[in-house]
Amino acid sequence: MILAGLRLIVKDQRGITLVELLVAITLVGLLSGGIAGMISQVLTISTRASNHMVAVRQVQQAGKEISKDILQAQGLELGISSGFPLTLTWIEWETGPSWETGPSHEVTYTLENMSGGLKKLQRSHSVSNNGTTTETTSVIAQYIDPAETSFVPSDGAFIFTVTASVGSGPYEGRETREYKVKRRPG
Repeated sequence: MILAGLRLIVKDQRGITLVELLVAITLVGLLSGGIAGMISQVLTISTRASNHMVAVRQVQQAGKEISKDILQAQGLELGISSGFPLTLTWIEWETGPSWETGPSHEVTYTLENMSGGLKKLQRSHSVSNNGTTTETTSVIAQYIDPAETSFVPSDGAFIFTVTASVGSGPYEGRETREYKVKRRPG
């Protein structure tokens, strides 16, 4: 009796036609392609945003360090190429019973080669005090576009324009900032 019931179910069922199978495969393919495209777009946007944030941080760091040193500088010497190398000098004053000169500082900013035509902004700082000189060199910013980076005098101040470019193509993050810095009165 049970076997007879199974035969009826199997006998009355129809199989999937080739057209239905092709439609199902096409729909699954379209959905998979759409999902893969969305994932790719999200990854592209995320990478571009990340690269842009790195570029923003680089120009902020460059502006902060150069502005800080310009405010202290008593002497300033601009290089030939867009103001670089930039050399700043100053002497600290010692406080006490008599005003005496303290350590002398010399800071030089240079643009050093990186891959892809970009440069890194390097800061070399030497301090001379009582016949002893100490020197330190550090990288202030990376991914600097030298074609769009300059340090030029303007109306009693200096305009420091810096551009950082991270990544390439659809993943490129680019930031340009302009800093107007006045030297301390002296």
